[in-house]
Amino acid sequence: MTGDTPFRSRRALVTGGAGFLGSHLCERLLYAGAEVDCADNLACGRRANVEHLEGRPGFEFVRCDVSAPDCPAQLPSPYDLVLHFACPASPADYLRLPLETLDVGSLGTRNTLAIAERDGARFLLASTSEVYGDPLVHPQHEGYWGNVNPIGPRSVYDESKRFAEALVTAHAGTRGTNAGIVRLFNTYGPRMRAHDGRAVPTFICQALAGEPVTVTGDGTQTRSLCYVDDTVDGVLRVAASKSVRPVNIGGSDEITMAHLARRVVALTGSRSPIAFIDRPVDDPSRRQPDTTLARELLGWSPQVPWEEGLRQTIAYFAAQPRN
Repeated sequence: MTGDTPFRSRRALVTGGAGFLGSHLCERLLYAGAEVDCADNLACGRRANVEHLEGRPGFEFVRCDVSAPDCPAQLPSPYDLVLHFACPASPADYLRLPLETLDVGSLGTRNTLAIAERDGARFLLASTSEVYGDPLVHPQHEGYWGNVNPIGPRSVYDESKRFAEALVTAHAGTRGTNAGIVRLFNTYGPRMRAHDGRAVPTFICQALAGEPVTVTGDGTQTRSLCYVDDTVDGVLRVAASKSVRPVNIGGSDEITMAHLARRVVALTGSRSPIAFIDRPVDDPSRRQPDTTLARELLGWSPQVPWEEGLRQTIAYFAAQPRN
């Protein structure tokens, strides 16, 4: 865990708080002196991610569905910060839970905005680089509208986030809600699930098991990895700002999936071969954020080199019991 916590919250609500990224946000806020309500229905999150926080003064786990009509009543504490991070984020999850994914972007965002409005809290939506689709502009800046297939297999996630962004913007414009949006690019690190379908945990677990490391397509598609500590720092800097417009938070180094797979094999000391499999429909060909706004507005830039982050993530998975 690195960095300071720019937002000096007294009491924070983190939806999706038992998920990979949400649990790190809960931890950082709690260690900074905030009281934290971690709300999660455990559809994708894991109670184990926050077990080390339970029992600490100021931390409470609340099992609830933020898309349910009674969500605001289940979360009655007055908050000064609402971080809406509840949503299936991996393709395996949102393809398994398509309607739930759309609900959390629509109903869940309405409910959590209502909580923020009720309490006069700062609200922050976790959006995604997927709102850019398979981009025709590179690197992707916040003013780019995207190239998204609204009825493709990935649309339940992409359009859920795009609608959530529109909802947050409308709330801020018509009701004066203190609301912002952060667009996250390929966050990785400890507490990712081994089989959630994303490249980093998939490659690492395959390499540690000595299995073929499966790269989709020809492996030339790119991503820009951002270690979780850097992402958390960026998120909380956006929370501490007054920004209403979306802000990109992501890594600065664009790497191909084939190169990532080879580095994982090397860093794990594995002898796993690289195997190429079919590429998913609408899989973006390139992904790299333009983080000029985050740097100029917030003084933020990623500090953890992606290979160092990989080493820490590999160490986490290597320490997990194998089934």
